[in-house]
Amino acid sequence: MHEDNANKITVPGDRRLEDLKVSGSRSWFSTLPVIRDLRIAVGWQKGMLVTGLAITIAAVLVAIAAPFLAPYGFAQTKDAQGHDFPVQSAPGAGHVWGTTVGGFDVFSRVIWGTRTAIIAIVIAVVLSIFSGVLLGLVSGYFGGWFDKCCVMIADAIYSFPSLLLAILMAIVISGGQSSLWGGILASGISITVVYIPQYFRTIRAEVIRIKGSAYVESAKVVGASTWRIMTRHLLKNATRTLPVILTLNSSEAILTLAGLGFLGFGIEPTAAAEWGYDLNRSVADVTAGMWWTAVFPGLAIVLIVLGITLVGESLNDLADPRLRARKSAGEVIGSIEDTSVDPQERPGAANEVMAQIEASGTVASGSTVVSSGMAETDDTTVSGGASAPIPDAQAGPIGDDGDTPRTTEADHE
Repeated sequence: MHEDNANKITVPGDRRLEDLKVSGSRSWFSTLPVIRDLRIAVGWQKGMLVTGLAITIAAVLVAIAAPFLAPYGFAQTKDAQGHDFPVQSAPGAGHVWGTTVGGFDVFSRVIWGTRTAIIAIVIAVVLSIFSGVLLGLVSGYFGGWFDKCCVMIADAIYSFPSLLLAILMAIVISGGQSSLWGGILASGISITVVYIPQYFRTIRAEVIRIKGSAYVESAKVVGASTWRIMTRHLLKNATRTLPVILTLNSSEAILTLAGLGFLGFGIEPTAAAEWGYDLNRSVADVTAGMWWTAVFPGLAIVLIVLGITLVGESLNDLADPRLRARKSAGEVIGSIEDTSVDPQERPGAANEVMAQIEASGTVASGSTVVSSGMAETDDTTVSGGASAPIPDAQAGPIGDDGDTPRTTEADHE
């Protein structure tokens, strides 16, 4: 019955009701943070988000397909025939981005360096999120001496410069070894220590704010366990800003990893390709006019940091209602532009009814004209709009003004 009424009150050709039904049955994939923000973003915010996602996804695909895209290995200095690569060769047919002072192919080093950067980001972000969120959740909910100790440690870590702390942790963790996994783990864990306080303080502040809410108190009253309250009620509502922090920290992790490599605390070239180390070795080349050894690794760092930063900034703008761009009235489902009673505007259902009445010149007895664009039968309003009952058929044709029928005293009697 309700569906029949909905079909009757819909303007012909207006498919917004069907779109609203479809939007209510979206899959779980559309509720993911980035996907949801991509749907509601408009204008320059959507452009930033799409551009950042395109660059980031391209970097991930390059990292996955590195063995197929790179013509040579990251530590290869000889071709298939056993001939040594030319040293400091300019970009050409054999080496599209030239070679380094050590005889490495620059293009291959940049491609393989993408994989190293992505692995370091994953290790740093996953470990820092897991540790920071867990500590912040427990510290904010229970408080006491544990909360005070965690806050003091976090403040102490904040007092150190992030790069200096990463260097110290890299030296301690690596133990003087710069193998593939040893160097990556040392870099990733050193970055993790820097970022744990950020997640800790964010989650702790949110938990302290919402743990006194009515729904948390209700869960305690009905006998919910502490673990259920922390995971189902607190954690779910305290992690809304994590996607923004995650993207911003990912871009900072790239710069920290490159800084470690540039200062000589990164990964050796024979263990893995790393852009910071390549920039370190290219300092002397730039002064000699060999620009290609520095431009391409530096450009790779700029692009991946730019892509992740664009995603983070757009998510930050969309999360803040004051910075979120609004859709125009014509783009919003359920806008009121089609319910205008102005005949100069696009007519809605009410205007179409009035047009039919004016064309016929008569109105059936007992019917009602609805000004809100909804149908009427038997003097009963279907949807809460203002209505005006029309007299019996004896009233005759519509008046000159096209709105009020002409009646006489005899008709009312």
